[in-house]
Amino acid sequence: MRFHPLLAASTLIVAFATGHAFAETEKQKNQAEIRKAAATSLQEFYKAQPGLEADVAKAPGYALFTTYGLSFFVGGQGGKGLVHDNMTKKDTFMEMAQASAGLQLGLAKSKVLIVFSNANEMNDFVNKGWVASGTTAVGAGTGKENASASGGATFGQSRYYTLTSAGLQASGAVAGTKFWKDKALN
Repeated sequence: MRFHPLLAASTLIVAFATGHAFAETEKQKNQAEIRKAAATSLQEFYKAQPGLEADVAKAPGYALFTTYGLSFFVGGQGGKGLVHDNMTKKDTFMEMAQASAGLQLGLAKSKVLIVFSNANEMNDFVNKGWVASGTTAVGAGTGKENASASGGATFGQSRYYTLTSAGLQASGAVAGTKFWKDKALN
């Protein structure tokens, strides 16, 4: 009869240990997917804008996000990505959300690249989040070809680029975008 409490305690310990291991494996899987998407997106930006690769290489770091959005006068989009510190080679996983209102129509999957001009802006982005506003864009993509008329906007001293990889969007709107650390992946 004394084995029941011992068996119950052992079962709980094993359940917590395997649950934690599963969570770590899932976290690593999600991190790997975001890293792979970021690497692919970075190559797409380099192809679309020659010279950008040199700017990214000499920058203190960059952020890359894949976003999904829908708009019809009011709109929203959200996504996940990472900030890569070129000096430490560390990745910080982030999330983003955007709300907008204005003359806009579309459904699109886009990629966002932010090239930080200095370490302070990058650290503020990672640790405090970042809010950006104002947008005008036209973009179309088939999933294989990228086209976009949005890119090169300046926020602080950093540069903000967008590629539309699937879907169609056209807008002249006021937007607010918020970026923050993904607590589940850091």
